[in-house]
Amino acid sequence: MEWTDDAIILSLRRHGESSAVVSLLTRDHGRHVGLVRGARSRRARGFLQPGSVIRAVWRARLADHLGTVSWEPGVQRASELLEHPARLAALASACAVAEAALPEREPQAAVFAGMLALLASLADDAVWPSAAVKWELGLLQALGYGLDLSACAATGSCDDLVYVSPRSGRAVSRVAGAPYHDRLLALPPFLLAPGATGTAADAVAGLALTGYFLERNVFRMRGHGLPAARLRLLDRLRRATSSQGDAPTAAS
Repeated sequence: MEWTDDAIILSLRRHGESSAVVSLLTRDHGRHVGLVRGARSRRARGFLQPGSVIRAVWRARLADHLGTVSWEPGVQRASELLEHPARLAALASACAVAEAALPEREPQAAVFAGMLALLASLADDAVWPSAAVKWELGLLQALGYGLDLSACAATGSCDDLVYVSPRSGRAVSRVAGAPYHDRLLALPPFLLAPGATGTAADAVAGLALTGYFLERNVFRMRGHGLPAARLRLLDRLRRATSSQGDAPTAAS
């Protein structure tokens, strides 16, 4: 068995003296695991990091074997972000969420494309927090738990949608949700406009929204909560928003 595919490294786990077991999110083969020999070499250590994009060749005698991975370098992200801890936290969060949420060996082309877009957005502090929220929305959709933000669940109206029902995952308008607004989740407006971005406070609300449904529908079913890296990202953004008085970016 053999295939070649573009892949994003999600995690690496040391194996023996010089190798590592790598978890990949591939374009056409979903999340896949394999053994990379020589992963502890100086050249490989500098590139084989979570968030790096590689051209991977996976080989195994049988389809259900662990297999080995050979690779060619593509784009390395982590080293570019060492001086930007919030961006690095976003990269770590996305990798950890994808690693924990996606089933093995099921094609996830839309999630892969969305993650590439998210990684590219990390160059811009005005964009990446919103991109992180939209990537998680896409992940929920891919896993069969997409939110319906098209119209109010109570009235059918498409106007003034400001809440999401925690029970149904559907949008709720301001008027319809007023009597029980304290039991609803905030719907940041940038999620209603394709290509739009929001403030840091909007991103915090968006991550709280997607995090609620990821934890309830995906992670709780597997006996654990959101990955620690995801919790750290939200905490960092909350602290940044509080200290900056809702600044439009999240660079701290």
